[in-house]
Amino acid sequence: MDYRMSKEQKIITKKDLLPLDAYIKVRKQMRKELVEFKKNRRILLGPYATFYFECYETMIAQVQEMLYIEKGGDEQVADELAAYNPLIPSGKELVATLMFEIDNPAIRAEFLGKLGGVEKNIFIKINDEKIYAVPEMDVDRTSDDGKASSVQFIHFNFMDDQVSKFKDQNNIIEVGIDHIEYSHTTKFSKDNIKALSADFN
Repeated sequence: MDYRMSKEQKIITKKDLLPLDAYIKVRKQMRKELVEFKKNRRILLGPYATFYFECYETMIAQVQEMLYIEKGGDEQVADELAAYNPLIPSGKELVATLMFEIDNPAIRAEFLGKLGGVEKNIFIKINDEKIYAVPEMDVDRTSDDGKASSVQFIHFNFMDDQVSKFKDQNNIIEVGIDHIEYSHTTKFSKDNIKALSADFN
């Protein structure tokens, strides 16, 4: 499947999607390839947080899978494109889905109840320079009673010189959260940096 035209435009259109019957035939292989593609785009942070850095390839796979699961036809296509196109990086940004994953429901509820406002405490650090995340504005990520959502959609907006520094393998690149209830940082590997550098254009 040739994604090049739309990939350059950083947007998925209906014509980029495989019809359901065609997707069913290649779904197993595509999902296998996606696991490999996403390997260096997944970053663990502390005991509960995982960053999944999104791009055109991950989002078109997500749309295809949602259409496969729900089989909602053309009406669903429009909804999925509206939901997932904003999560494709457009030029000088990285976009991530941040998930707080705790199996125990009671512990999860208690943890998220203390994590309100965490969306303002997420950053990428290049040497000593922090770039704080901007949350996706589709819904509130902290409820009125101060409970954080277990899923956060966030954008990291870079300046030109920050893009150059990010791509430079000699620099120390970290991702972190500095919330009072959850404070962790972790270094990107060279493979992480290489994979995510492709998101800039």
